[in-house]
Amino acid sequence: MFRPPVNRAMRQLDRSFFQKRIPLAAARVLDTKQISNCISDLSEELLYLERCTVVRPGPMDNDLWRGRKALLLRPRIKPDDASTWTPTIHQLIEKRVVDVAPWELELNYDYWTYQDIMHAIIPEDEQGELPTGFSIVGHVAHLNLRKQYLPYKDLLATVLLDKNPTIRTVINKIDDVGTENEYRTFDYELLAGKPDLNVEVKEEDCIFRFDYSKVYWNSRLNTEHRRLVEMFQEGEAVCDVMAGVGPFAVPAGKKKVFVWANDLNPDSYASLGDAIKRNKVHQFVKAFNEDGRAFIRNSAAQLLKERHDVDVTPKQAPRRRRPLPKKLPRPPKQILKQPNTFNHYVMNLPATATTFLDAFIGLYRGHETIFSPHTANKLPMVHVHCFSTKSDDNKEEKIKICQAISSRLGHEITPEDSEVEIWDVRDVAPNKRMFCASFRTLIKTQDYLDVFARFKQKENIEAVERMLTSHDELELFERSQLGSLCCESAEEAKTLIPSISNKISDGDLQELLDDMMKLRNFVE
Repeated sequence: MFRPPVNRAMRQLDRSFFQKRIPLAAARVLDTKQISNCISDLSEELLYLERCTVVRPGPMDNDLWRGRKALLLRPRIKPDDASTWTPTIHQLIEKRVVDVAPWELELNYDYWTYQDIMHAIIPEDEQGELPTGFSIVGHVAHLNLRKQYLPYKDLLATVLLDKNPTIRTVINKIDDVGTENEYRTFDYELLAGKPDLNVEVKEEDCIFRFDYSKVYWNSRLNTEHRRLVEMFQEGEAVCDVMAGVGPFAVPAGKKKVFVWANDLNPDSYASLGDAIKRNKVHQFVKAFNEDGRAFIRNSAAQLLKERHDVDVTPKQAPRRRRPLPKKLPRPPKQILKQPNTFNHYVMNLPATATTFLDAFIGLYRGHETIFSPHTANKLPMVHVHCFSTKSDDNKEEKIKICQAISSRLGHEITPEDSEVEIWDVRDVAPNKRMFCASFRTLIKTQDYLDVFARFKQKENIEAVERMLTSHDELELFERSQLGSLCCESAEEAKTLIPSISNKISDGDLQELLDDMMKLRNFVE
């Protein structure tokens, strides 16, 4: 009765189509002073609809209604059939408090919700997966429409815009995130509203401003952002390798955590810098714009050398005009010293983050004594996001994730290890789930020369080292990766180590790989 009219053929929104007049009965309150009492007495008889008030002013063009109020009654009560009236209604009529009169309830497009309107338009056999869930980023609604709903995309977007006052722009993603863009941005089409994707987002009491078309942001990761930040303790150092606009880094900075935050995307880097200033965490958060692999190694080396202290002494309350009875003592000075090694690494690039893990090989070569058991310092925890399949218990997925990590680090980790956690973050597709693998790096991953232990002959090892060293256009860690990954083609090598793509030609790289292959004599 209260649903909108149906038009399965509509493709362009016609708001005027959605009009409905519903004949009802109303209790006409003869004494307006009795309205509250009537509402209480008629609680079982009144018609309560969402977004629809039960108390209505009477029509001014009718003398019987002038100055009086109507209380809408449920459809089972008929104005012209006293047998449908409840004992309470009869009692109020006998006391001349109310009488029952016809009422026509008018509903229009403005009354019904987005879901109501779409259920009246989309064919019934396609309503099982009606797009009701969408991301809201600032004033932008971000749809990811399935193929069967594309014919309705303009209509969907217009209704969505009408029914959500805070939304000014509706877009639809037309590819997978990162399919053709290393910055995790996506191609989209504007469906409705203004072509303005400069948004402001508030998360964890931090404000972020960015162009949503140029950077990566996922509002559905808010819980994951909070979960990791809660692990970080005041005074610790965190390396955020793929920081984006700072959803991990900036809230952590507010906790007085030292964060070195990096992103390869120049637009993300610019927005990250803006967020650092806007949220006043510049004493704790530094922004970088580097390749992720290079940043893992460069930041570790730089942090060993850098000294940075922050005065966190609580500020004294402002002086009052009248002198206090006793002078309050100054609070003791509190200084937070930036650690010289990172406590945590965050790698939130789930499509490829695990392929960066071999950058940790040799990370602290020559500095082993600054860690346990020589000191109280522990090696850093790494929190790397990745995708896998999904199952009820995630048992197989956890094993596969640990195997992928082990193959990159050169040593085995398992889900049963005491300092390994595979966290189920969220579902991203019917058979795809996002995880976060947390583990502590081990000292045996710190010496990158260990990767050559697979060669039997010492002269082979030395020959490979000479080949790699001759290519001084490559960074040390890039040469070590080429020696450890055993790639057969230049294309494969550049896929696994993207940072070398513009440093060495395909011909030179293939020649190097072929020469190393000839010298290899692996232990069975």
